Amino acid sequence: MDAIEAITQRVSVPVLTGPDVSEEQIRLLLAAALRAADHAWLRPSRYLLVRGAALDQLGEVFAATIPEAERTDESVARMLGLPRRAPLVMVAVCRVVDHPKVPRDEQLLSTGAGVQNLLNAAHAAGLGAIWRTGAIAYHPLVRSALGLADEDVIVGFIYVGSVAGKLKTPPELNLDDFVTDWKV
Repeated sequence: MDAIEAITQRVSVPVLTGPDVSEEQIRLLLAAALRAADHAWLRPSRYLLVRGAALDQLGEVFAATIPEAERTDESVARMLGLPRRAPLVMVAVCRVVDHPKVPRDEQLLSTGAGVQNLLNAAHAAGLGAIWRTGAIAYHPLVRSALGLADEDVIVGFIYVGSVAGKLKTPPELNLDDFVTDWKV
């Protein structure tokens, strides 16, 4: 698959399965992610790989974030199962530093661009992937369990695996709905 096809035909894949993502595939995805635009070469992006038994441990962390008043057998089971939706969860983290020329938002956007590169590379490599965040990405217990510092921001949980089922067709967009010529 060529680059343009990978970019224009990629869709999020919510239903993923094994086999496990190979080390070679992981390295390809990470190499793509780290080619994102990066003003001043700050290299703000970090990726935590969660796989195997660590997926169950992450589920335990997720379940621990449920407020006592909302804790039910169903809510606990749901949170325990979230990481098991794919054989690999890549936690995209941006380490934000104080810089005179590169504001916080640019650093976050760099990591976000890296995640998009990763998603496109997964699609090009025949894998499925989906970028998820939600309240757990901002929960202090999750941040602590992942060993994050105060300057670290979770940009997303990227679930990666083999496509289970049929890919949906990307929607046809009318480009004119999104573009305007600027005139003085």
